Amino acid sequence: MLAWGDAPGNIKSYALVCEDPDAPMGTFIHWVIYNIPASERGLAENIPTIDSLKNGTHQGKNGTNKIGYFGPCPPPGKLHHYHFKLFGLDQKLNLTGDITRDILISAIQGHIIAEGELVGTYMR
Repeated sequence: MLAWGDAPGNIKSYALVCEDPDAPMGTFIHWVIYNIPASERGLAENIPTIDSLKNGTHQGKNGTNKIGYFGPCPPPGKLHHYHFKLFGLDQKLNLTGDITRDILISAIQGHIIAEGELVGTYMR
């Protein structure tokens, strides 16, 4: 589970991006997820790899061009850093189509109230 604490009361939704800047071909996107309800304080394990979840949360495309979370799988030998970037937003996002990290980051500009980052490492 990925969890976070209380945030400012004027947050309407959360968005999260997970990326690995140490990937051999450049930054690899592991997760794009947004419209997480403001009442949530975390994301459970094994979230279905579907666009729209029951609570209104939406997922975009990861670096494999598929919807949902794609876990760490670096090549052997080098430590990789996984940046989980959480954004507290002043609105829910009205996005349609195939949402990528770049589309999400562009859409949240001017709407970020709070943000946090967790960096995890993994090596095979």
